[in-house]
Amino acid sequence: MIPATLRYHRASSVEDALAVLAEHDDEAKLLAGGHSLLPLMKLRLAAPEVVVDIGGLTELSYVRLDGDDVAIGALTRYHDLARDPVLADHAPLVAHVAGVIGDPQVRHRGTIGGSVAHGDAAADLPAALLAAEASFVVRGRDGLRTVPAKEFFLGPFTTALEPDEVLTEIRLPRADHVGWGFEKFTRRAIDWAIVGVAVQGDNVGLINMAGTPIRAEATERALADGASIPEAAALAAEDTSPADEPHATAEYRKHLARVLTERALVRARRG
Repeated sequence: MIPATLRYHRASSVEDALAVLAEHDDEAKLLAGGHSLLPLMKLRLAAPEVVVDIGGLTELSYVRLDGDDVAIGALTRYHDLARDPVLADHAPLVAHVAGVIGDPQVRHRGTIGGSVAHGDAAADLPAALLAAEASFVVRGRDGLRTVPAKEFFLGPFTTALEPDEVLTEIRLPRADHVGWGFEKFTRRAIDWAIVGVAVQGDNVGLINMAGTPIRAEATERALADGASIPEAAALAAEDTSPADEPHATAEYRKHLARVLTERALVRARRG
């Protein structure tokens, strides 16, 4: 489909983008890498009057250590995350996940902030960021606020971001020498995961097992109580609500969640 008529604004700074968002409220949308917004616009599932392009704001593309955290600019592209030495040393789960998203074209355009702000339960990075206990720095006209990942994803494609705010940074507690594992099952390598699991330490993030990215809390509680990996993984599908679709029923997804969680936990324990 052809998108509806719109006005395009290329932001010169974060302040410039915030001013346009404040002026147009819900009628303006941010454009970063384009892999989330543009498909919705082509299908007329989104029809913003104004598109604010922040893709050129290079000040929001970085990875650096900041005390006990790794700070990642929201416009850092997947390709750069996968190759960054700081991330490889101090947050290897996120570096690995960024390197297996989609195909090279996607990884050279897609941004971590775009994936987070889109809030798609089928996306890889939000679940990994949940497992890594990330927090998200959000900037509005009134200043900055920080939202923990567990409080950020509110519903299907719905996050804690207000219409006049910009996600500027992702912060990860340093995970030096913490075991991690990542597993996902796809029909083709470039497809969205039917189910995926991201593990860091005893934290378990689930992909495509509810309307939002979620943690496998029953599994995490079992691990904390001393359960074996098979025992804990058997609980991975508890309190989940996966979609029931022709190519993957809800029961099949629950089975995959249990199997992939066990595999990811085993990998994490092996370090």
